[in-house]
Amino acid sequence: MSKGLRVLEIVAKAPDGLRLTEVAEASNLTRAGARRLLLTFVAEGWMHQEGRLFLMSPKLLTVARSWLGSTPLWRHAVPILRTVSRSVGESCSAAVLQGEDVVYVARVAGSAILAESLDVGARLPAYCTSMGRVLLSELDEAELARFLGQMTLRARTPKTITAPGTLAERIAQARRDGHAIVDEELELGLRSIAVPVRSRAGRIVASINVSTRTARCTVGEMRSLFLPHLLDAAREIEEYLPLH
Repeated sequence: MSKGLRVLEIVAKAPDGLRLTEVAEASNLTRAGARRLLLTFVAEGWMHQEGRLFLMSPKLLTVARSWLGSTPLWRHAVPILRTVSRSVGESCSAAVLQGEDVVYVARVAGSAILAESLDVGARLPAYCTSMGRVLLSELDEAELARFLGQMTLRARTPKTITAPGTLAERIAQARRDGHAIVDEELELGLRSIAVPVRSRAGRIVASINVSTRTARCTVGEMRSLFLPHLLDAAREIEEYLPLH
């Protein structure tokens, strides 16, 4: 058990991947022992192999985010989200990625009510939500292609993007911009804007958003009015994240 966890830790710290010999040397294992553990992790979905390189899969991020969603962090975050909600007059939420969905871990409702029931614990598909696209922007190109290839991309409205290539472009845009906007793809009449919450190491571990009715705010107004509040809130929440 301890040897396997050590190998997992070693590969997790190498975003560009490691060769078998490198893992064996770093873990003080024989090549045969390291190979056996690496192939087990690949078979169980914790790692994937690209040529001679072993890399972590998104499964570890999903577990880490699941753990994050159960921590007391979000009790500290609720007052921060409430400040945003009061400042902009709209709902403000936080979510983590679990499997193909975003799971709400904190929420302060505004005056506009969604058709969806969005209490803490509610799940929505990641591909058509602003927080989901921010969370998916943490994946590299190959990981994202695999992730989207496994998902059922259903059109929830006439505006929902379901083409994997177009979705990948939108997620890449979110990565470049540092925020994502989804306009009537989840529900007609609803648009939202989301930003990442990052760990001390710079990894995206959660996302927060503001959602509003299309009649209340344009996309441009969301960027000018909502985005500064969200960025400030994300920085405040990050102060509560553990150092490691």
